[in-house]
Amino acid sequence: MIKKFTYKHTTYACYLAYITSAVINNFTPLLFVIFQKEYGLSLDKLAVLVTLNFSAQFFVDFFGAKYVDKIGYRKSLILGLVMAGVGLCCLGTLPSIFPPFVGLVISVICYAMGSGLLEVMVSPTIEALPSDSKAGAMSLLHSFYCWGSMLVIIVSTIYFNLFDVKNWQQLCFLWAIIPAFTILLFLKVPIVPFGGGHESASVREIFSSSVFRIFAVLMLCAGASELAMSQWASLFAETGLGVSKTTGDLLGPCMFAAAMGIFRALYGKYGKKINLYSVLLISSIICIFGYAVAVFAPNPIVSLIGCGLCGFGVAIMWPGTLSLAAKHCAVGGTAIFGFLAMSGDIGCSVGPAVVAVVSDNFMIFNSPLKAGLLCAIIFPVILMIGVVWLKKKVGMSE
Repeated sequence: MIKKFTYKHTTYACYLAYITSAVINNFTPLLFVIFQKEYGLSLDKLAVLVTLNFSAQFFVDFFGAKYVDKIGYRKSLILGLVMAGVGLCCLGTLPSIFPPFVGLVISVICYAMGSGLLEVMVSPTIEALPSDSKAGAMSLLHSFYCWGSMLVIIVSTIYFNLFDVKNWQQLCFLWAIIPAFTILLFLKVPIVPFGGGHESASVREIFSSSVFRIFAVLMLCAGASELAMSQWASLFAETGLGVSKTTGDLLGPCMFAAAMGIFRALYGKYGKKINLYSVLLISSIICIFGYAVAVFAPNPIVSLIGCGLCGFGVAIMWPGTLSLAAKHCAVGGTAIFGFLAMSGDIGCSVGPAVVAVVSDNFMIFNSPLKAGLLCAIIFPVILMIGVVWLKKKVGMSE
């Protein structure tokens, strides 16, 4: 039994919280085919579930940014984990008690609000801990979202093959063990409020800063650059290589998440020796090149390698931008993480939507997705320009 909890245990709890977020965002989409067959849900209703997930997280990002300092870090973290765990348990029960779609809607709103609260709280919790490399610690934290995404895809695939997809409800309760255990940790670990516990600046004060506004644009582009590829990676693999859904999941989003996780873990270990501005600039270029390879490569295998390159390219964009914003917009307190998460969530919605809309209306390549992915290159391009502007504006020297 642990006699004394240290900041190291706080870090572990934050890692588990990010794995919880990965479960929330990646598990339910794996069940969409099951929902269609078992409950007869149309694509429109499945799309509503996706929209609700994003909307609920966006809502919590905004209001969490304003009120979490008053509620307190520990209470907010535990509340987020409770809602995430309860939502997963509801997912395994409510569709059998209520009309299926109603049960799914309640479950999604519950766990999405929990995930949104974790998104606001976990990053500033890590940022506030004593560390030789704040950017490295942030990157390593976000790598656990990637490992969590891979864990969800691989474990769920194995489970469905061993116990049959008709027993998916039991898997919901198994995934709920992760937030439950994390709650126990957060009840005990030491927590240091970001900014020394001082109340955050007002919304007007934060958004009046031109530096913060450019950080918000960078977060939007980071989310869009990541999700525009990862959201469609499985379908891209299936249509390009003609493989099954299981193989497509493993070759598409799993490979993408692995590339992200490896880069974030490496930067987490060696980041303090590398200039963060340079890393973001190079990452943007890698991402642009990865999109170009995925779109223009004549060979489907090479196109898939382009997807992997995008994973490397986008890896540091989100955590790197958060870390820089924490340094240069510290006056905003915890609220800046909420508003930046809100901007990132907008990007996470806009990126995949751009790919879908363009792909539906333009067929200029042999694969319908390629036209949309070509347009998505605009996001890493804007991010690259923004990083250059920031370098000149604030003279970053990480």
